[in-house]
Amino acid sequence: MEKTLKQDEIDALFEAARTSAEAAPIEVRARVTPYSFASAGQISNEQMRAISMLNDLFARNLTHNLSAWLRSRFQVNLVSAEQIPFNEFLMRIPEISYVASIRLEPLGALSVMQLDLALAPPIIDLLLGGEGKEGPLRELTDIEEAILASLVEIICRELTSAWQPVGLSFNFERRQMQTQVARIMSVNEKTLCLSFEIRMPHGSGLLNLAFPAVVANTILRRLTSDWGRRRRHAPETRTRMETAVRQIRFGGALQLPAVRLAASALENLQPGMILRLDQSASISPQWCVGGQPLWKAQALRQGAHRAARIAAPAPGGNA
Repeated sequence: MEKTLKQDEIDALFEAARTSAEAAPIEVRARVTPYSFASAGQISNEQMRAISMLNDLFARNLTHNLSAWLRSRFQVNLVSAEQIPFNEFLMRIPEISYVASIRLEPLGALSVMQLDLALAPPIIDLLLGGEGKEGPLRELTDIEEAILASLVEIICRELTSAWQPVGLSFNFERRQMQTQVARIMSVNEKTLCLSFEIRMPHGSGLLNLAFPAVVANTILRRLTSDWGRRRRHAPETRTRMETAVRQIRFGGALQLPAVRLAASALENLQPGMILRLDQSASISPQWCVGGQPLWKAQALRQGAHRAARIAAPAPGGNA
């Protein structure tokens, strides 16, 4: 038996369908937020922590090495690591300052190092045999500039050592005048700026480093891949890797311990001659792998092959 709808029931059905059709788009409507292109390439907090760890190591190494070199208390601390335009870095450079260009290999890019000249008089005084007393803030003489250049080379060497995980080498190029610094990179380029505080018994100042964008991107990419994203392989993958590693062949040798012989004993060697090694006849040969002695062993024959019978760990071996 068919049911006939009344007019008010038909109107109610059409009203319900129209209401649901109007409400549906509201439920699936996506929320749109504005994007700022100025934030592109910003350093994340995780990346900044990795950079800080790297430069804390540089600060500690520079503290120890310069303290020994100057024979005086020398403290280096990382103050800040930030991403700023290069023109803002230029505005922070004092009128009288030591600014040098540093070449980074293998990228071939240039970075800028700025050192407060307030540190120059005590450092130069220490290196010339003085007590490291402060002096007036002035431009350096040729001799003083040569002395300070040796300090910059030590800083570059310690930077290279600390930044070894990212594969960059710091090479001191030359001192730059204030009017030449702006030509090293574009004034609008976004740079990674690192600031270190240096304290001495009779002086203090800042050491600032500015890296161009290409260097900063390389640093961040390598730090992120090496430190920030340490992946753990699945157990099956680890098992396959261990099986493959066990198939690797290492060079080994069964040999007597090394001895020192006079050149005269080797000068007239001929086939059939006996060369005395000045070692006891009771000394056993050593089984060495990769040049490292592991075990004392005896030379044997096993069928048609040579063999070695393991006796005891070799002195100083890693077995």
